[in-house]
Amino acid sequence: MSATNHENELVITRTFNAPRDLVFKVWTESEHLANWWGPTGFSISVSKFDIRPGGIFHYCMKSSDGHEMWGKFVYQEIISPEKLVFVNSFSDPEGNTVRAPFSQAFPLEIQNVFTFTEDEGKTILTMRGGPINATEEELQFFYSMHGSMQQGFAGTFGQLDEYLAKL
Repeated sequence: MSATNHENELVITRTFNAPRDLVFKVWTESEHLANWWGPTGFSISVSKFDIRPGGIFHYCMKSSDGHEMWGKFVYQEIISPEKLVFVNSFSDPEGNTVRAPFSQAFPLEIQNVFTFTEDEGKTILTMRGGPINATEEELQFFYSMHGSMQQGFAGTFGQLDEYLAKL
């Protein structure tokens, strides 16, 4: 597997008002992920969850009008409670990697590295994500989508904020 192209990497840092152990837990247990992961307004159902290097989180995102999109994480590295590395992609219901439903130019696979740092009872989450094994066209498209992806993650992380506040 090739490394990400750091020029095209998406980096997002967010502080959560919760201890690191809890934030890591809601990233690594399916019953928690199903409550906040994904785009705002979508419900998540978990098809498969196996958190170990080589394991898979396979899920279906469903919009309020019934539109379904499938996705998966393939875990590469898990260091509790400080680091989570996985390859994220769109998939079909069987778990095969497929093109994004919105563009043939979006990279097939994105490697994400999440680091969790505790600071006075809060957690600083840093996400670094970038295409792997991507063509030049895919790299350029991913870079052009940074603003949209930042908005999307802001919504997802907002859902995570609300979920953490309930725990």
